[in-house]
Amino acid sequence: MNRDELAEFLRVCRARVTPADVGLPAGGTRRTPGLRRQEVAQLAGMSIDYYIRLEQGRGPHPSRQVLNALSRALVLGQDERAHLFHVAGQPLDRPRIREDVPQSMLHLIAFLDEVPAYVLDARYDLRAWNPMATTIMGNLDGLAPEQRNVLRWIFTSPDIGKHFDDEEKGAFARASVSDLRAAAGRYPDDRRIQALVAELLALSPEFAELWSRHEVRVRREQRKRIHHPVVGTIDTICQVMPVPDRDDLRLVLYTTEPGSPSHQALRELRQYTLSS
Repeated sequence: MNRDELAEFLRVCRARVTPADVGLPAGGTRRTPGLRRQEVAQLAGMSIDYYIRLEQGRGPHPSRQVLNALSRALVLGQDERAHLFHVAGQPLDRPRIREDVPQSMLHLIAFLDEVPAYVLDARYDLRAWNPMATTIMGNLDGLAPEQRNVLRWIFTSPDIGKHFDDEEKGAFARASVSDLRAAAGRYPDDRRIQALVAELLALSPEFAELWSRHEVRVRREQRKRIHHPVVGTIDTICQVMPVPDRDDLRLVLYTTEPGSPSHQALRELRQYTLSS
């Protein structure tokens, strides 16, 4: 159980919930945003003293019943609930991140010859990719394994300020950090996730600020605009799908609207890939 992490997560979640969210009257002037501690305790059916001790990092080991009650009181989503259980030392499961990619998935991305596709693990390390992915992401084969990490690319880039000036890229960065926070909860024993977080906290104020928000959300689908030197701008839908029977892996596809200029650009990019 990580008492400090649990305490901070509870405080952040409490600040996000308004009385209206849980059917309570606003009740006059409030000194802090969100719910009061006594309101959370009341909604969760526990004593105010017990809840205060949890928020101060000195509480007892909460039971699953208590954690479920807090999840309801704080209106937690599925990903946030799982994170709460993990930091409280009551993980819903105890998975680990494996190093292999199923052969069926390798065959699938190889067959997707018009679609940039790659396999990403919970640490944001690239595990496999097809030629179209290499065309838009650069020479992945020439990188050392530790260099094939999407979060390192984002938060150690010298252009990180410009990255956040772009609304779409900023949203992608925020979603990725929230996703990593969820992964850190799912895999509390993974030392490489711990090392990655420590590295980025030390190197990137932007990452540190986002990490301090304690936002927990698994990334799924997002629009992404790619600027390619050969075919120009490509507007894609970044589809993120779980790999069957492998919670530690996700398949990422960059698709376009059929018949759109971006669709035609991807086809031209495929021809360029085949001829180069």
